[in-house]
Amino acid sequence: MLLPHSRSPRVPRTGVPHWHGLSPSHLAYLIRRYTHVGDVVLDLDAHPVAIAATAYLRRVPAQLITGRPGSRLRILPPAPQHGARRAERRPDAGVDLILASLPEEAQPLTYDSAAMAMTAWRPLLRPGGFLLVGLTSGPARPGDFSHRTTVIAAARTVGLFYHQHIPAVLVPLPEHEPRTAPELPNEADENRRLLDGRHLPAFRDLLVFGTTATGEESTRA
Repeated sequence: MLLPHSRSPRVPRTGVPHWHGLSPSHLAYLIRRYTHVGDVVLDLDAHPVAIAATAYLRRVPAQLITGRPGSRLRILPPAPQHGARRAERRPDAGVDLILASLPEEAQPLTYDSAAMAMTAWRPLLRPGGFLLVGLTSGPARPGDFSHRTTVIAAARTVGLFYHQHIPAVLVPLPEHEPRTAPELPNEADENRRLLDGRHLPAFRDLLVFGTTATGEESTRA
């Protein structure tokens, strides 16, 4: 579980965007966790924080170029301050880590849309590579399968192994949640009621998939 910092930094960094709600430091931690120096990292949204964190960690940021002949990978040039630190590598052998978000654009998240996206992403990964998907949509409708279940099923369909679920908490959690306390009929509304019957979103689901199963995962399977 990724928790937000309890204290504000002494020198706040303005103008540094978050990756779908995830702080730059947490995103850098994930990139470092799933890659090594010189590995190729592809953020499908070409997010500036992902590119900067990749170069800073001496990984190789890549960009997916789509066109009529087909899709191809392009190595992004390093920033001047990191030019001497980054290890160069060609992406011919595949990508070591793909960062993606679902659903794409404003489309609803369905099994078919997730499977279509996974089918396009799977060939880009090298053996032993990882796909990290951030779920950016709200909760599923009552009676539907959860979005986590939908994405996991789609990934398994295209041959990816489910590796890990990481809840990334977006806001500091209060010690007590007054909205969960019982509210008597004659009690005044003190903003304790749920929002449309649900809690306010406070975390982001991150799902990690691998092209090959680890030894522990193979044993459990």
